[in-house]
Amino acid sequence: MSSDLYEYLSHHLTGRKRELFDQVAHERTRHLTVVLEDIYQTQNASAIMRSAESWGVQDIHVIENEHAFNFHRRISKGAYDWLTIHRYNEGADNSLACMRALKQQGFSIAATSLEDSAMAPEYLPLDRPLAIVMGTELTGISETVRDHCDHFIKIPMRGFTESLNVSVASGVLMYTLMNRLRASGITWRLREEEQLELKILWARKAIAWSDTLIELFESGERL
Repeated sequence: MSSDLYEYLSHHLTGRKRELFDQVAHERTRHLTVVLEDIYQTQNASAIMRSAESWGVQDIHVIENEHAFNFHRRISKGAYDWLTIHRYNEGADNSLACMRALKQQGFSIAATSLEDSAMAPEYLPLDRPLAIVMGTELTGISETVRDHCDHFIKIPMRGFTESLNVSVASGVLMYTLMNRLRASGITWRLREEEQLELKILWARKAIAWSDTLIELFESGERL
């Protein structure tokens, strides 16, 4: 059914768009995901989404305890339209809800830290799906996240500055970890069914009249 639907929708896409959907879906992963905990500067959230989309990370988990999630479309370059955003904003402790959900899905949790025991991203274990938590700009990760972390990461610095801006740090981490995944024997790509579901979602966003097309498809009529 899904393959028939995408075949139908794809006739209303340009050949270049169909080719691009195939290429991009093939490079997507859910083995690595990024968690944004109370990021309040919209330019940071936007830049992180742009980096995630560019390097093939499909899912972003957004924790909204003190700050609502917002982004600049100009900075994100439309990345929001191609990503899957999971928002945690309905409970008393949204950080805990997110950590529990990720653990139930089999993720190990890692967060940046300046402590001496933190490891460089080159040594972070990738045998299990991995969630990287980026904490709020001023104070970093919450105690709730810290209590659920399996690993702490430190990006080695060679200057006087101890740390990077949260969007730059997340970009460095995603770039390093995605390169490691691609060079490994780990099955990091999405299954074919997942790729197909993504392409259907992208087609619905790319075709202005997609809802009408789907209604016609489900009723047995075709344009």
